[in-house]
Amino acid sequence: MPQRRSHVAPSAEQSELAAALAQLRAEIEAPVDFAAEAIAEAEAASAPTPELDLRDVPFATLDPEGSRDLDQAFHLERAGSGYQVRYAIADVPGFVTPGGAVDAQARLRGQTLYLADGTVPLHPRVLSEDRASLLPGVERPALVWTFLLDDTGAKTDFRLERAMIRSRAQLEYVSAQAAADRGDAELSLLREIGELRRAQEAVRGGASLNLPDEEVVQREDGRYDIERRRPLPIEDWNAQLSLMTGMAAAELMIDAKVGVLRTMPQPDERAFERFRHQTEALGRPWTQGDYGEYLRALDTADPLTLPVLEQAASLFRGAGYVTFDGSLPQGDLEQAAIAAPYAHATAPLRRLVDRWSLAICLAVSQGRPAPEWARASLAELPALMQESGQRASRLNSETINRVEAALLHPFVGETIEATVIELRGENRAAVQIADPAVTATAPVGAGAAPGETVQLRLAGTDVARGTVEFAA
Repeated sequence: MPQRRSHVAPSAEQSELAAALAQLRAEIEAPVDFAAEAIAEAEAASAPTPELDLRDVPFATLDPEGSRDLDQAFHLERAGSGYQVRYAIADVPGFVTPGGAVDAQARLRGQTLYLADGTVPLHPRVLSEDRASLLPGVERPALVWTFLLDDTGAKTDFRLERAMIRSRAQLEYVSAQAAADRGDAELSLLREIGELRRAQEAVRGGASLNLPDEEVVQREDGRYDIERRRPLPIEDWNAQLSLMTGMAAAELMIDAKVGVLRTMPQPDERAFERFRHQTEALGRPWTQGDYGEYLRALDTADPLTLPVLEQAASLFRGAGYVTFDGSLPQGDLEQAAIAAPYAHATAPLRRLVDRWSLAICLAVSQGRPAPEWARASLAELPALMQESGQRASRLNSETINRVEAALLHPFVGETIEATVIELRGENRAAVQIADPAVTATAPVGAGAAPGETVQLRLAGTDVARGTVEFAA
């Protein structure tokens, strides 16, 4: 088999791809440029100066390499036999004037969109990548959650305060994981707390999928590539701090009977039964314990773990937002995968709803009523977030489709080896090609099963539409 390229080279197909991606951006009608009024407002905005001074606390951020929109910073230390966790969140509610131009533009967007060649930010970059971002070495107002945990990682107390901080380090996942593996003191503590919180998740009956990330990237030379990687352990440890914060935010809002929760229903018995049959077909049967225990026990080195996780994703459907003011909504308020009530409250630079959660939680924690602007607009949030979520999902999937078509274009007529991920109807399956890294639907022979290797002939590609055609 010939050596394959893992990127789209500068050529006719790359020019075609660039045109296809530009057309896609136009089709989804995503706001790209900010109104002049919003930019001027963002440049002049200033958050309230906090009374609490935590600039001597050595906070650090942990994000993908090159990130500028830094929402969270953490500081960890031991407290007796337990731990103290400080989790600082960018004070976006302090910078954005309710009803102002920035607020209006953010409501049109709903969330930051990630493109193959950059981003369409939720807020003007002067805020999201500069003045409100928790960049290292500069003073920033923040909303700081302080948690006390016992020696099992269980939360015993928490509070939320507005404070001035100065992050000391901007960490990125790969080098931070290496430092943790070498025994770096604070990152080893992040490992310790993260694993204890993961154990708490198991006690609650929650489950984390940790599916591989798949995203389109543009290299410095202009070439496009698809990166598919499994999250590093340090990403999960860090995510556990965010989950703990989201659960605390939900607790505050439920107690106050005003707020917005991120909910997801429990899978029904039919979904569980279907998943059991799928695990049996894959040769990794789920025979005992709850589904969270089963997923946590999977061997990440097993080639069949990915197909199992892909099937498990079907259990985690129906997520949405529910708002309330004055009385709690009927029904289950839990997010099923987390197995607890939960709110989005840790990414206000990149997600609209978090600003509401944080503003309400700060008021409640200070013994004040929820802000009137937040209460008046609560009912609008689910629709705004659903629309932006659909836009982001479509943009992501169709961008990947177009890049995959361009990656495969040079190999039309060749035979390509692929692994079956999931059967989709009679003699068709979702398959994963290793090089170039492409996921596609293709015809497979009768009797093909998930995890098996198949040979496919690439019959054609259409970069503009993002389609590929295979023959078994």
